[in-house]
Amino acid sequence: MRNRTRAVAASVAAILLAGMCRGLPAAPPAEADKRLQADGKGWRLSKADVKDPSRPRVLLMGDSILNGYLKEVTAELDGKAYVDAWVNPYCQGSYRLHEMIAEVLAAHGPYDVIHFNMGLHGWQKGRIKEGQFTPLTRKLVETFRQNAPKARLIWASSTPVTVKNKPTELSQDINPVIIEHNRLAGEVMKEMDVPVNDLYALLAGRLELARGDQFHWKGPAYSILAKTIAASVIERLPARHATTRPSKP
Repeated sequence: MRNRTRAVAASVAAILLAGMCRGLPAAPPAEADKRLQADGKGWRLSKADVKDPSRPRVLLMGDSILNGYLKEVTAELDGKAYVDAWVNPYCQGSYRLHEMIAEVLAAHGPYDVIHFNMGLHGWQKGRIKEGQFTPLTRKLVETFRQNAPKARLIWASSTPVTVKNKPTELSQDINPVIIEHNRLAGEVMKEMDVPVNDLYALLAGRLELARGDQFHWKGPAYSILAKTIAASVIERLPARHATTRPSKP
């Protein structure tokens, strides 16, 4: 009886896991660093309910900061574009990253605009090999362009990292890495002609809006990000849909 109970439990767990991962490619292990666990609804690919095939489609890709601004960006784009969100814990050095991007784009595209960010999960030593950040970031852009050739790209810098329980102080261990990675990625985007949303600059002077857990933010901060992101996406939509701009932060 006990073995049968265990078997049933295992089957239920497998079904639940399959449901959670539906629509996602085979992925590397989840984030092991407890400081970087998903905020909000967790890691996932959430899809819009497309009712008008003529309306543009947007993919937002990023870490759990995306959970914070997703709802407001979606509201700003209501009636202009459908928004899918791929919230994940990956960095440029993640196993199968480029294959996963290709699989997601093939399964769920095409998209007219792709707004992407990778940074808060790549600062630990060893996650991105020495000297590989720039070529891997370049390959990231190339992967998007090869698998979504008609999509317009926007890259977003990573947000500041503060001291735990001292939200108005920048982390002296982690934040310098974030700044350097943002700088290197910015150089790649300039070289490859990809527009940049400098989310770091938007919040660097608003640290009082940090939540206190080092990485995440309060609602007003996410509103600032959302308005900027929505405006940049609208600028990149096909001309007949980019008619109304949201208010600036």
